[in-house]
Amino acid sequence: MKPRMLWVLLIFFGLWTSPATADNRFIVRSPSGLLSLQQACLALGCNVSGGLDGSLGKLFLVTAPGLIDPNVFLQTLRSQPGITHVELDALLKVMQATAAAPPSALSDNTPVNYFGATVIHGYISQPAITIIRLPDTQTAFGVSGAGTVAVIDTGADPTHPVLQSVLVPGYDFTRNIAGSGSELTDVGQSSVGSGASPVMVNQSTAAVVDQISAANLQQPQYQAFGHGTMVSGIIHLVAPTALIMPLKAFKADGTGYLSDVLRAIYFALQNGARVINMSFSFSTYSHEAASALKFATHHHVICVASAGNDGKEEVVYPASLSDVMGVASTTNNDTLSTFSNYGEDLVWVGAPGEGIITTYPFGAFGAGWGTSFSAPFVSGAAALLLSVSTNFNESSAEQSLAHAVWISPDLGNGRVDLYQAVSAPRTADAN
Repeated sequence: MKPRMLWVLLIFFGLWTSPATADNRFIVRSPSGLLSLQQACLALGCNVSGGLDGSLGKLFLVTAPGLIDPNVFLQTLRSQPGITHVELDALLKVMQATAAAPPSALSDNTPVNYFGATVIHGYISQPAITIIRLPDTQTAFGVSGAGTVAVIDTGADPTHPVLQSVLVPGYDFTRNIAGSGSELTDVGQSSVGSGASPVMVNQSTAAVVDQISAANLQQPQYQAFGHGTMVSGIIHLVAPTALIMPLKAFKADGTGYLSDVLRAIYFALQNGARVINMSFSFSTYSHEAASALKFATHHHVICVASAGNDGKEEVVYPASLSDVMGVASTTNNDTLSTFSNYGEDLVWVGAPGEGIITTYPFGAFGAGWGTSFSAPFVSGAAALLLSVSTNFNESSAEQSLAHAVWISPDLGNGRVDLYQAVSAPRTADAN
């Protein structure tokens, strides 16, 4: 039986009545609290739209009229008594890679049982699971995942037969809907049917849907639709008895605000998540994102993020932060994917990220390309480690996952090897 989750109504959600519509958005840290900040905004002509850090009550989204110069107003806010930090709210985007031909395993639709759910055979027999030694690990150590993995993404399909039993109540930060996290609300058409063969639905994804549905989903407003369901399906593949908390911070077009990502991080922490998966990246450092993730790791949450799909040695966030494991994409031949970012300052480990077969909305299956689909292999691995010991944290998970298959310095500690990662703490305990 799925354990009962105790949900606390957090103070800051009561502040959110509707999404902010002002052009200028600021993330403001005010340790003296809401009332002090509201008084400052009364004098400055701004508005406190809501809290960002849950029950802590010290971080807020402030909006101001679009006619003002945001950089000038930023300095004005910083000069106010009681305000310790201000940064511009950024519009982020889930990045996509370019897909190749759909993998043959996506057409391997023979139904089989996987931990109580009916899945297609191609899902549990794809090359990636052999590469990371998932079957060997499950057999040798009897691990199948523990704890709750929060997925900050486009949401998840709560009706998908494979995910239904492991999804716990999340939150839709794009609409301020508690207990949701569904990405089905983004779809304009009334229904989407399953097809007999894979078709391309965007530049990084092939899915088994009908041709009419595929044509609808190829529109720009749906270019990231399904992303969160796919990420969740990979976590479930690796850690099938771990719970998944869908936190919708991105719309179906792939865009989302940094402020909503911050809300999701604090929500995950304050609602029992032990792992946070972030299959997105952005190029500009955020003090508040770094602070939120440091706060999460100090409370024994394991944080994982994708390295990005620019094909460069560059620093992106949150993957390059010291409290996060950055994950690059590898091919089925254990080389760096051409689209994947790389570098020792960015990547902790690599994981397969090409033609990964996973769940797709409407009870379907799809295949995706990108570091977005590499990161959840590592988040799933973290949930497997929690099967070994609930005491695992960011540091100990990093140490275990560093037992990987060496490829090159560009891929940090190497390509993830679940057997080595799970056996490492056991070997250490034996010694």
